[in-house]
Amino acid sequence: MTLYVDASAFVKVYLEEEATASARAILAADKSWTAAGHTFVEVRRALHQALDEPELGEEQDAFARDWRATAVIELTNNLCHDAADLAEATGVRTLDALHLAAAQHAGATELTFVTFDRRQADAARSLGWTVAGV
Repeated sequence: MTLYVDASAFVKVYLEEEATASARAILAADKSWTAAGHTFVEVRRALHQALDEPELGEEQDAFARDWRATAVIELTNNLCHDAADLAEATGVRTLDALHLAAAQHAGATELTFVTFDRRQADAARSLGWTVAGV
């Protein structure tokens, strides 16, 4: 697994948004993805809010296929404690802290952290990580 993919990057694969082409190119270049378990909820919620049937069902199916191929980092008690530490150290929001902690558990210094969330990208860079997206 060489990319940690957060929800903002995943969503751009299925929805036409600003920077969708960039996200698709980054993720197509390396199909070895990892993500935190809560990413599933974030992406499904975003798809449900943005799309109507039949497109909603089609994009949910596409996401489900990609999710099955993704290495998922479970939100354990230790990971949540690390997320709290990272939230305090970087000032990021709760879900962003969970992403950072999951990436850290996956070996962040060896991964590229893919996000289109500027605050999260800045926090990851402040930790010395390689960031793609923004």
